[in-house]
Amino acid sequence: MGRRVDLDDLVDAQGVADLLGLSHRNSVYTYQRRHPDMPRPVLHFPHTHTRLWLRSEIVVWDKKTRNGGS
Repeated sequence: MGRRVDLDDLVDAQGVADLLGLSHRNSVYTYQRRHPDMPRPVLHFPHTHTRLWLRSEIVVWDKKTRNGGS
């Protein structure tokens, strides 16, 4: 059985950018290259290039990172 997720917890790249205070959604992919510990998308739809992250994972990671944990 795959991982269960709350659909209301899913955010796209723009949602991640908003949570992290980034001005562009493309900055999310730059962040992923710079921060290997950043949560990865839980869903990826290759044909549309859509990726979805768990909001809760991004929020926890952001708090940890801002407090010097990374």
